[in-house]
Amino acid sequence: MDDQDIAAAEENNDSTGGESENTSETPPINERMAPDLTLVLIGDPASIEIGPKNIFLDHEVHTNVEQFSSNLYNLCGRHVCVINMLGLQTKEIPLNQGVHAFVLLLPNTLHNNQYSSGVQWLEKAFGRGALSYLITVVTHEPGETCESALKELKTNTEFNEKRFHTCNRNMMDEKEVADLLEKINIMVSENDPQSYTGLVCAENREQEGHLEDKSHKEERKDSELKTNKTEEEDEEEDTNEIKNEEGTDVKQSESTDDSTALREEPEIKSPVLSPNKQKGTSDVDLNVNKKNISGNKDKSRNDSEVNKKESCEKETEKLFDRLHIQENLQRKFLPEDFLQIRPPVKQHHVTSETDLTYTFLHRLMMLDYRARYVRVKADGPEGTHPKSVRVIDITKKDFINLDALLSMSADTRQSEQTHLHPMDVQMAVFHCSDSFLKQMMITKLSQCQYALPLLVPDPVTMEIECPLWTFRQITKTWKVTEIKDSSNIVTMKSVPVYKAQTPLVSFLRLGSLSVSKSQLINTLINDRHSTFFHRNCPGSTKSCYLMDGVAEIAWYCPAGKPNDAFNDCIAFCNLHGDALLTERQRDILIKRSLVTVVLVASLQKDEIITALFESQNHFIFLTVDDDRDLFKTTTGQYIMGLKGKSQSDISEELKQIIREVSSSLDGSNLKSSFQLETMAELSEIRVDESDPACQRGKSAAMIIVDILSKDNMNVSKLKDEFLPYRGDLWHQWSKIHKELYHLRGDIEKEKCKKEQELMNIRQKQCAASFSKLVELFIVSLSSFSPTDKQYFLKWIQILMDDLSTDDLSSVLQSYDEKWSEVLALKNKHMKSDLLIKKQTELEEISKKLQSATFGLEHIFREMGQIYEAHRAIEGESRHTDWSKYPELAAQLMISGHPMELMDGDAGHVPLTWISSLLEEVIKKLGDQRVFVLSVLGVQSSGKSTMLNTMFGLQFAVSAGRCTKGAFMQLLKVSEEMKKDLKFDYLLVVDTEGLRALELEGNTTHHHDNELATFVVGLGNLTLINIFGENPSEMQDILQIVVQAFMRMKKVNLSPSCVFVHQNVTDVAAAEKNMDGKRRLQEKLDQMTKLAAEEEDCNADCFSDVIKFDVRKDVKYCAQLWEGSPPMAPPNPGYSESIQEVKNVILSKASQSDGITLTQFKYKIQDLWSALLNENFVFSFKNTLEIAAYRKLEIQYGNWTWDLRSNMLTAENQLYNRIENGNLDMVKVSDLTKKTSKTYEEIKTAMKKYFDENREKEFLAQWRGRFETKLKEVHDEQVSTVKRKLDEVIQQKEARKKLDDKKKEFEDKLLQKSKELAQQLKDKAKDEEELQKQFSSVWSDLVTEITADIKPVEDIDLEEDQFKILQELGFEPILINESKTSGSYKKISSVGDYSDYVILQKKKDLYEAGESEPTQDVVKDDSHASKLGAYVKNPVSNFWKYTKIFFRYNSNTTQKQHKSHCALSCHEQQQIRLLIDKAEKLSLDSIRAKPVATRGYTSAYLQEVAKIVKEKVEKFQSESKCTLKKDFKVDLLLYVFYKAEILLLDSQEEFKMKHDPLTYLESKKTQYYNVFRSFCKGNLSAVVLAELICEKLKASIVEAVCNKTAIGLAGEMRCSFPAFNGNRLNLEKHVLKSLAENENFDDFITYIRNPRSQTEAFIKAEVKKYIFRDHKDETVNILKKNVDDINMLMSQALSTATQKVQTQRGDINMWLKEFSSLLKEELTLDTFSSQNFSDINNFDFLMEALKKEFTPISDEIRSLSLNKLKESRLKPDEILIDQLCNCCWVKCPFCAAVCTNTIEGHSGADHSVPFHRPSGIKGWHYRGTVEFSIDFCTTNVASDGSFYPCHDSEETVPYKRYRTAGPEYADWRITPDESKLVYWKWFVCRFQKKLEEHYNFKFQGRGEIPSEWKTISKCKAIRSLDEMCK
Repeated sequence: MDDQDIAAAEENNDSTGGESENTSETPPINERMAPDLTLVLIGDPASIEIGPKNIFLDHEVHTNVEQFSSNLYNLCGRHVCVINMLGLQTKEIPLNQGVHAFVLLLPNTLHNNQYSSGVQWLEKAFGRGALSYLITVVTHEPGETCESALKELKTNTEFNEKRFHTCNRNMMDEKEVADLLEKINIMVSENDPQSYTGLVCAENREQEGHLEDKSHKEERKDSELKTNKTEEEDEEEDTNEIKNEEGTDVKQSESTDDSTALREEPEIKSPVLSPNKQKGTSDVDLNVNKKNISGNKDKSRNDSEVNKKESCEKETEKLFDRLHIQENLQRKFLPEDFLQIRPPVKQHHVTSETDLTYTFLHRLMMLDYRARYVRVKADGPEGTHPKSVRVIDITKKDFINLDALLSMSADTRQSEQTHLHPMDVQMAVFHCSDSFLKQMMITKLSQCQYALPLLVPDPVTMEIECPLWTFRQITKTWKVTEIKDSSNIVTMKSVPVYKAQTPLVSFLRLGSLSVSKSQLINTLINDRHSTFFHRNCPGSTKSCYLMDGVAEIAWYCPAGKPNDAFNDCIAFCNLHGDALLTERQRDILIKRSLVTVVLVASLQKDEIITALFESQNHFIFLTVDDDRDLFKTTTGQYIMGLKGKSQSDISEELKQIIREVSSSLDGSNLKSSFQLETMAELSEIRVDESDPACQRGKSAAMIIVDILSKDNMNVSKLKDEFLPYRGDLWHQWSKIHKELYHLRGDIEKEKCKKEQELMNIRQKQCAASFSKLVELFIVSLSSFSPTDKQYFLKWIQILMDDLSTDDLSSVLQSYDEKWSEVLALKNKHMKSDLLIKKQTELEEISKKLQSATFGLEHIFREMGQIYEAHRAIEGESRHTDWSKYPELAAQLMISGHPMELMDGDAGHVPLTWISSLLEEVIKKLGDQRVFVLSVLGVQSSGKSTMLNTMFGLQFAVSAGRCTKGAFMQLLKVSEEMKKDLKFDYLLVVDTEGLRALELEGNTTHHHDNELATFVVGLGNLTLINIFGENPSEMQDILQIVVQAFMRMKKVNLSPSCVFVHQNVTDVAAAEKNMDGKRRLQEKLDQMTKLAAEEEDCNADCFSDVIKFDVRKDVKYCAQLWEGSPPMAPPNPGYSESIQEVKNVILSKASQSDGITLTQFKYKIQDLWSALLNENFVFSFKNTLEIAAYRKLEIQYGNWTWDLRSNMLTAENQLYNRIENGNLDMVKVSDLTKKTSKTYEEIKTAMKKYFDENREKEFLAQWRGRFETKLKEVHDEQVSTVKRKLDEVIQQKEARKKLDDKKKEFEDKLLQKSKELAQQLKDKAKDEEELQKQFSSVWSDLVTEITADIKPVEDIDLEEDQFKILQELGFEPILINESKTSGSYKKISSVGDYSDYVILQKKKDLYEAGESEPTQDVVKDDSHASKLGAYVKNPVSNFWKYTKIFFRYNSNTTQKQHKSHCALSCHEQQQIRLLIDKAEKLSLDSIRAKPVATRGYTSAYLQEVAKIVKEKVEKFQSESKCTLKKDFKVDLLLYVFYKAEILLLDSQEEFKMKHDPLTYLESKKTQYYNVFRSFCKGNLSAVVLAELICEKLKASIVEAVCNKTAIGLAGEMRCSFPAFNGNRLNLEKHVLKSLAENENFDDFITYIRNPRSQTEAFIKAEVKKYIFRDHKDETVNILKKNVDDINMLMSQALSTATQKVQTQRGDINMWLKEFSSLLKEELTLDTFSSQNFSDINNFDFLMEALKKEFTPISDEIRSLSLNKLKESRLKPDEILIDQLCNCCWVKCPFCAAVCTNTIEGHSGADHSVPFHRPSGIKGWHYRGTVEFSIDFCTTNVASDGSFYPCHDSEETVPYKRYRTAGPEYADWRITPDESKLVYWKWFVCRFQKKLEEHYNFKFQGRGEIPSEWKTISKCKAIRSLDEMCK
């Protein structure tokens, strides 16, 4: 190995970590050894994860020197050399050894383009034969598959599937790598077996010396070339001149830099494979000597081209290195790399050349034409100073040798690296961009009025390409001036530039000249703008490497004015560089040009010049060195000298010649027109559209367009023919759907009718088959790869624009002409019929203008309508073609395609389509956070242009393509910006302009208000775009905007805004701007006051409505154009202004969290649904806010349950302590202390929920209310438990005397039993004798103990009730009639109370002519079946007599239906309220009485009677009704009946605890067992054990049942669907249960008293849960609690025994200790230990207790679940307390109950999603028997009205229902089109019973719609779930 090789190897070793040792198995790197296999890795560096564990490649060093892989050696035992050339395909590859295989690595995502470019490079570098040595490897992440990669790669003709492999990116899988090596071995063996010989390296070494000598010769030759160059030659300004390039070569050759030497090393030919490019060719003098053209000219030129190519490649490589984009020649820049939210760029300079690429593109996208030159300088003060001048110290002697001095300065200059040429930067970015980014770039360059590349040499292959694709989105507009009949006729043309047929004027130069032809062309096109870059442009340098041979083109577009340079559009082309050296480009341009302008030094006899003169083309020869005047030859050539002439003179002469030539041509001359599309016909160049993916996309698009253009229909007819869904049917549907919110007359019937019409339209849409256009479009979208799909969409838009261009141009021309005629007539102040006619014609043309466009948005609209129609008819489906449409659209939206949000033609939002589309986006991206930026402004004020400029978006901005409706587009936030922004995407919403010309009058105002409200509501930030500064023009839009923001404030949405003044003349004038801001502020405040009146809101200034700072939130933008279009470039000030606005937007966005895509979806739905109603604020329903509140309610339920559960446990423990006598007073502090830990944990959890929840913005408004409510619940529970425990203490104290007696009795009984047992030892087995003796003792003791105690007597409630009623003056007959019939029990659910009232004739009751629904309802007195006798024992003979008598009569009495109601609905309702109130107050009074502690007294019933009497009297005094005695009796009996259960239960409890006889009788068996045990001779310990267990048994049962009750309640609270949510969830399940049971009485109970029915539902569900559905789980809970008690007992026994033994205590001590250990869990009655004083073996006692307790424990484990019903705590009661302490306020219209979980939710309106037909409550049409079947949720969106009270004289519009009174004001009823079908089913199911109940009929206006009768019960129940989503 020579020194160079060793050095390289050492350098390589250092770079890989400096390892000095190799593995024992792997040969050292520096040993010269022929490898078994040499592999070169090429492709994408990102495709492999390099690291020490990577078997294939463990180093990142790029090298051409052998480097054996130790990992591969360890794997296969072979010396494999791996050369890492990843990402370096653009560089020269001088390999020092043969290559057995090229391994092309591709990532799984970007494979097709990279494969094509990789193959192309390999072929160019090593020849076609190299492809047989290529193996393709696609790498993937773990878990990914590569099927799509293989499928796409198969489309390439060069691809060989046998030589394809896949593996993980980390290449750590030995099997995968081994399989790859095996495939490589097979490939090598199939190629050349000599590849294994190892002779390659030796042959290479033999060639190295020879080639090195050759290289030195070339260096010397280059040096001579440099010396021979003349100083007089000047270089062209915009290219790198030949001599300059050669000079650069020489400098590089002479450089001693190692890296340069390595690059210049010649490539070595390998026997295996060698590159085709050989660098041994001798250089020749490339300078074309104009005086000496020899016969060897062709050879010299060819040689010079080779040298030029080599030199250019080196400089190009340098250029790409400096820009750090060398790898992007293969892995191209993509649009998405730049179209992201990235940090703002510096306006005037960058700090590093690496930033030039992004800065250039960013500023170009923002239409800043200064992007072409961006200065590179350091930040800081020194960067702002001018470049310092170097001072050279010289003396006078130095002037003697002037050459040396100049040489010194020249050397100084050469040592500095010049900055990059601006055009090099532009072209470098162009070459490194993919076709779509190129297209965007060229389109922006065109908008900047810059020349565009027409012919471009490839920097690597030098192949000439025409980038035709990049021109496809450019449209040129100009005005042609023609003279007809001695007058100028101006015609406007708007043509895609690729179709424009224009004359072409080309400029060439022969040789190196001092004149700038680019500057000369600029004077012809626009002398105030550098369309073509020239030497005097900022940033120009002498070195330009990428422009040589590039031909640029630009168009001159006249404005139709007298000072136009040309009357028609003309194309100008400029060939950069010496045309002598770019023969192909030169010949192409000459053939295609009408006129060719040739610049030469002087005209001399020359083959080329001679050939040009002899051709038939028009030439203008401009001689630089001559001063001759212009003359024309007979052959039509022009010659003019430039010397001594001014540029303006030359320009005028040229214009004249071009005009003369173009005007002399006739239409038959093909040269007269040039068309870009025809460039594709040239065989000598490559057209970028020849790319296979582009062709596939074009072919698919052409098929569709061919269908459209087949019958030559105009665009409007085309849309109707091929897009039927989105046409008239969709417009009809939208119109009818909006009418649903403005119903009149019979609301529900009208609604059903319109709903049927909507369904019919959907059916018609579905009946229309998919057009061929849509089918083909969908197939292409579904089957194409992402790249093909992009091409397809671009092509379809291009070709469809092409279809509509002709129509659009003609319509615009007609509009212009007609508008001119109207103006002329108006100027004459004529109001004739002619003017009206012309205006009508103008309107017709305006409509044509709107329908003359055909774009992708129309196809997507059709897809949306197909989806909506089929979804409406067929429901959800995942197995149909139309169901995939949202997914296809979502893919496009993610890729950056704008999607239509609001259909501008129909003025409607297709909610189903948009929702499904966004759901698919969420599936693909996740529920990302977005910041929504919306824009609002007048029509044609530049909104879309501003957004496109600001973010590089693609909203349509061309003439005739004004935005209609609203579009949305996603813009990704770059990774570097995510640290500043809290969202992932910016979602931009662009809208149509306000004050659209095609809308008029009120329609315009309503549409504008609707649009503004929608857009402002959607946006986190809204840009208000104002064009100009005229206050009068601003007034309308400001009022609309202010009103929109005011609406947002009222519905608790808080967007922000920025005002943008566009087209401001003097942006920099601060004083003027401040004055403008002041006037804007005044105008906003003025508009705020006007809007406040309209919206009924208090606001005096704009800042009251929205947070607004006029100093920061108002921005001024310069006018867009710098001059007059069409040739004016964009104003750089406009770009700067837009950048400032963008910075303000991002600054505001950084303070926002944005919203999730799901939230955005719901926001669209909410806003649009509310907008369909006239009253937006009343109608707005914030779904997100509602969802957040419902989640909060669920959390609140969990928190309060934790509190309640903890409090119940504390209550149990304290209860047991009281019963055990260990506690005689309960303090609030005791309870607080016991629950403090849980309470603090809940407060912490609540704080965390409010602080960290994703919806914390919504939650903030309720935080204070819920924190307060939680504290109230805690305090209430504390006070409730204290009250309960205080009652227990009172009871304990009340029975103290009895307890003392019980203790005395027990002591005596035990003593007697012990004595008697001694006597009866021998009769222990005689059970009969034992019982006889015990009974005798028992009786004596009971008599002795109870001698002075009065027993508790039974109570007779029936007698007391009868007496009280008599005392109140009611006749016994009347009382008995009511009791016998039992009707009083149903008084609370009676339908009609007319029989209870003495009727008064009411004047207004029967007046006719009133049809509005009213509350004047009367209910029928339909009673339940007769009940049995109430009284068990007659009180008196009279009572018995009357009972028998009236029982008979009650069976024969019947009531007749009346034709209509005698009582109004209001009066009926008041009577119901009286009954409910009397019942509640009476029962509350009974519950407050100490019946359980002191017993019953008739005074309690007397107090109840007094309460009822007072309420009845108060009612009669305030009402017009006079109640009959029947009502008063029934009401009293009803209240007594309800109180009876409470009184009897409490009295039974009192008797049990306070009557000695009752107590002792219950304990007799227990004491007999003790007595028998004594008789059997058991030890005292055994007897005591039995006694203790008997005493504990009841307590254990109670404790187990209580704990089981709490546990069951908790289990059901967590897992039972009906109980584990919020109040709304419970209500839903109650309604489901009612429907499943179909019991009409239960429904009426629910309607009348929803809480009562809800409690009944809870009890029923708990019963089912415990005794049927979850019986086993319940038993397991009970057993677990028994086990816990067992554990407690065992621990207590052990602890007590151990303590007594340690302290040598007695039985008394043991009993006290044992009791204290049980004090909080069990109750143990105290008893005397004197009868057991002989016990001293406590271990025996403990064992005896355990033995006795075991059967008791087993018995309790098998306890019947029915025991739970008898426990102190019951699971159903616990759940009722938890779930029913909520709001029970009813809707004033339909009596639906509010579903808010919090009772008394002040500050929040009542609401419920389960509204129902008002007839269910009894509403009817006044003066009729017709039910009202309208839903209040439908009514509030209608134009109907209602009487708020029975005696109201005036009606209230439903839309203003809140103004109807206090009971209406607090209700929030949002329109839902009565979607809930549950109550419709109920009405149909119980129609007859409802009619009987209310005495009304479902007839006339109350007739049930037929659609209701088709609703099944299943559908009704299912609708409840849909409404609760």
